[in-house]
Amino acid sequence: MHIPVLQKEVLRYLDPKPNENFIDATIGGGGHALEVLQKIAPRGKVLGIDWTPEAIRELKTYQKDMPNLILTCDNFANLAEIVKQYKFNKVSGILFDLGYSSWHLEGSERGFSFQRKEPLDMRYNTQNQLTAEKILNYWSKFDIERILREYGEEKFADKIAENIVQERKTRVIENTLQLVEIINQSVRGRQKIHPATRTFQALRIAVNDELNNIEKVLPQALEILEPGGRLVVISFHSLEDRIVKNFLKNNSLKLNLLIKKPVVPAWQEIRINNRARSAKLRAAIKI
Repeated sequence: MHIPVLQKEVLRYLDPKPNENFIDATIGGGGHALEVLQKIAPRGKVLGIDWTPEAIRELKTYQKDMPNLILTCDNFANLAEIVKQYKFNKVSGILFDLGYSSWHLEGSERGFSFQRKEPLDMRYNTQNQLTAEKILNYWSKFDIERILREYGEEKFADKIAENIVQERKTRVIENTLQLVEIINQSVRGRQKIHPATRTFQALRIAVNDELNNIEKVLPQALEILEPGGRLVVISFHSLEDRIVKNFLKNNSLKLNLLIKKPVVPAWQEIRINNRARSAKLRAAIKI
């Protein structure tokens, strides 16, 4: 099992106790959920949700030793329906660890990384019909520019979109290195981060409808939680964090913040897991 981001902090703010029920809406490799299961023994249960079938299949190999872990492959935007389907009641806490996992980046071969040659897929679940390749080759310049600007906060969105449209006139844009080459030709001046970072983020968000899914699920989570139940959300970029922050602010009559400012990883954790560097944790308790 991998070590999940902000593991100690998640346990501190979820505060699981024996025989309570929790939902891990982005269970991934199961690191957070397995720690929670130990705290809620003997009768507490965890409902683990992940949109990536490979993640659920991997966890099911351990499930025989964990009868109190319920697993389902689904989009967390359907949280209320999932809870109803499994009759999962009296929920004391819900965790969202947003963004993609290390497996998506390193093992999926779906083009999440700009550092290796892979197909431009970027789907968490391959039943999803939309891919990054379809966006790049069939969407209008206006729409490509819009998602780069809105989802990637890319200041060179116009030039990148223009060069994408020019490139696809002569050949199909089908792999990550082709896209990186286009981006490198479009971005001027030195960058603090790799020039492709924002474009890849924008495409991933668009393909998986990530921001809309977060906006859909947070009200459901609030409704599902028992009074005194806790909501913990880890985000990895400003767009996600802004949605969470605004939701907590707009529901201040129903939720009390457990922390005023988001918790970020200590340098020791970042040194071990570089992906943790951009993580921000927010937590609240239902009144």
